[in-house]
Amino acid sequence: MVNQIPVVIITALLATVVVLTGCDPFNTRFEDLEKPQFYEARDYVEPPAVGEDLLILNWNIKFAGGRIDFWFDCWGDRVLMEREEVLENLEALAEKIRLVDADVLMVQEIDIDSKRGAYIDQVQWILDNTDYNYAVYASQWRADFIPSDGLGRMDMGNAIFSKHPLSDGRRLALPQSEEQDSLERYFYLNRNILAARLEVPGAEDVEILTFHVDAYSHDGTKKIHIDMVKDEFDRLHEEGVFFVGGGDLNTLPPGSEEQHVFEDAVCELEEFMADDYRQEEDWLQEFYDDYEPAIPLVDYQADNEPYFSHSVHDSVFWNRKLDYIFTNGQFVEGSGLTHQDESSGGVETMALSDHAPLSVRLILEGP
Repeated sequence: MVNQIPVVIITALLATVVVLTGCDPFNTRFEDLEKPQFYEARDYVEPPAVGEDLLILNWNIKFAGGRIDFWFDCWGDRVLMEREEVLENLEALAEKIRLVDADVLMVQEIDIDSKRGAYIDQVQWILDNTDYNYAVYASQWRADFIPSDGLGRMDMGNAIFSKHPLSDGRRLALPQSEEQDSLERYFYLNRNILAARLEVPGAEDVEILTFHVDAYSHDGTKKIHIDMVKDEFDRLHEEGVFFVGGGDLNTLPPGSEEQHVFEDAVCELEEFMADDYRQEEDWLQEFYDDYEPAIPLVDYQADNEPYFSHSVHDSVFWNRKLDYIFTNGQFVEGSGLTHQDESSGGVETMALSDHAPLSVRLILEGP
């Protein structure tokens, strides 16, 4: 009888048919270029008058998972969170966000309708619990049902928050790795570049971009993603568009210390073993050559540790830099800050995510 067949087997068989026939009943697929989802806060907050610069904040928030030991980190076996856990973690994130009080917030790994996050729309929650008025969201892991490991429904992606209006949003797809078979790819992440125009009162509009490139592939997919981010920067610059882009590039800067790379690596599951982050070639050198970084490369190379923004587990302090902000304009000199601990803002960020937030002041004068 059908009801005696395990649901996972039924789902896998159906998914195989999906892949072979081109149907999409689990709603996992995206076009190469799509419109993202726009949000507004429940209550409008009058933003402060715009001065000569804007404060920009970038943060991979790990879907409000804090430092729970999830199975894919190989430290624990957790898959799902209780609603109370998600709300507690969101409130801690919001406390830091309110303290920094940036004009624009770029976020990676945010859930809007996921079983693991108790189906809380984290984009709307942050809007309604901070001073941001507008947001735009683009999914990069979406499925009505994922049959493996009890994940169930999933919708995680990138988001941009702003006190001022956002318009002209677009989701630019990044390709999947070819290492996986077609069934795995069907249910796996579809990463993207999310972009929107920031309408700045009394100043030039700014194109805001955020991105989160591949971490686990070993077939060159991450390099393809990084090159596509750089190509999008170049295209905008050549068209005379003033932009700032920030996100998680899952790669170390040129001049990184080799001993810091794997101090906290414990994963033995091949599909969740990131590559070594550092390549024989410095994949990010052209970003530093062509655009202004929030953290100057000379500062990073002089002393890496103040700028580390990631560690797999909170038993090891931040031990590598994976998070970046670049512009084709200018940042206020010396304003780039990696918020590693309470000394840089009053909130202990180690407990909030496996990534530290990065902020910088963008001068409102285009290239």
